[in-house]
Amino acid sequence: MALDVDRGLAKTFAGHIHWRACGKGPTIMVSHINQQSSAVMAELLQALGTHYRAVAIDYPSHGHSDHIDWQPTIEDYARAVIETMDALKIARATALGEAVGSAVSIALGARWPQRIDKAVLINTPFFADADTARNDIADIAKVRPSDASGFPAPRSIEFLLQHDPEHAPMAPTQSWMDRINTAQLEIGRDRWQAMGALAKFDTLAGMAALQCPVLMLYGEHFIYGKHRARLQAQCPHGRVEIVPGGRFCMSWERAADIAAHVRGFVS
Repeated sequence: MALDVDRGLAKTFAGHIHWRACGKGPTIMVSHINQQSSAVMAELLQALGTHYRAVAIDYPSHGHSDHIDWQPTIEDYARAVIETMDALKIARATALGEAVGSAVSIALGARWPQRIDKAVLINTPFFADADTARNDIADIAKVRPSDASGFPAPRSIEFLLQHDPEHAPMAPTQSWMDRINTAQLEIGRDRWQAMGALAKFDTLAGMAALQCPVLMLYGEHFIYGKHRARLQAQCPHGRVEIVPGGRFCMSWERAADIAAHVRGFVS
């Protein structure tokens, strides 16, 4: 039986931030992937909710949160998480996120150590330099179609697997694809804000600043998994675990497996 899901809005420096939550127990704050929303984290919230209070936000300009007309940083997204915690009277939590959400979780642990007990970093992206960031983002933009006005256009599963399999789960379903397309429409022309934030984020410095226990989860086929040793070198106490057969969007496709890894780490 599915757990009941609570939803609401938290008033923050970036306007109203939408959140959804389920379960009872120690809190895990969940941060989503670039150009997605908390709706794509629904399966993970359910899997975590059997042992924890799992709370996922929509970043500013994403999902049902207010749009902003300025370029945010990863630290701004982390601040939105902290101010949501304040609104919900959550004193401390484990930070968990995938891709851009992993960067947000790094920033949470590095900037707010008094609020973050542990960090779970799923499929952490890494740009070695500004040129790599610019080129990688340009490559992604080529396979994210838009209309003549720059508004996102829906994609099919076939288009995704043919043109951008690195940013797809191994076996996407229509339900997942529908939520991805909906999230794109909700972000609209602001959909590159999160990638702009990631391009400027100093992942290595963030990893070096983490003092809390850290679990680094990588899908076996994740495109940036080749950098995991470099990231772990900055955070030697971080534990690396590989999800066999996993690729991208593991927080959706492998929700039960991710939750199992989290229980073994947090508990």
